[in-house]
Amino acid sequence: MNAAHVAIEPAILYFGTPVVLLSTENDDGSANLAPISSAWALGQVIVLGLGAEGQTAFNLARRPELVINLPAPHQWAAVERLAPLTGRHPVPATKPHGCRFEPDKFGAAGLRAEPSDTVRPPRVAECPLQLEARAERVRPGVAGGFVIAEAVVGKVHADPRIVVPGTHHVDPAAWSPLIYNFRHYFGLGPELGHSYRSQTPRG
Repeated sequence: MNAAHVAIEPAILYFGTPVVLLSTENDDGSANLAPISSAWALGQVIVLGLGAEGQTAFNLARRPELVINLPAPHQWAAVERLAPLTGRHPVPATKPHGCRFEPDKFGAAGLRAEPSDTVRPPRVAECPLQLEARAERVRPGVAGGFVIAEAVVGKVHADPRIVVPGTHHVDPAAWSPLIYNFRHYFGLGPELGHSYRSQTPRG
């Protein structure tokens, strides 16, 4: 018999969401790179939750082009190297203690920028999935301190090792996103099953 549930008040609700690295363009034409853990898809639109005072939100309000880069689980350390950094100077008071300004986010993370095809911000070369997009709507979140961006994806780049040969399908057995689970990093476990809508069933 299962134990009864208990009422808790967790400080955070990051119950297991994919990590993405957003590349945007700064005022001077350089690139900003920021990790976020609030991203989900509606068709060809990616909905993003961002800190209202971060450089990414600042950039998207002025230049809506971006790249949504999806790292693999083994790249978690590069993501974490970005976590205490901000592209805003001076550092906003709302940023966590220990956060510092860093103009070269790619270099600080040990990642390489590569040109995009349809947008100005660069892609993260090491990320297996890269989505070139445009934020068509950026609005304040209901909770305050956050903005919600709706980014329409225009082009997808994929590492060929995670694509079903001869198709445009990502192979879910070959691709595993990096998951942010209550401020800890995880990958996916073994496959449990597939949706009835799957175009890549495995028997």
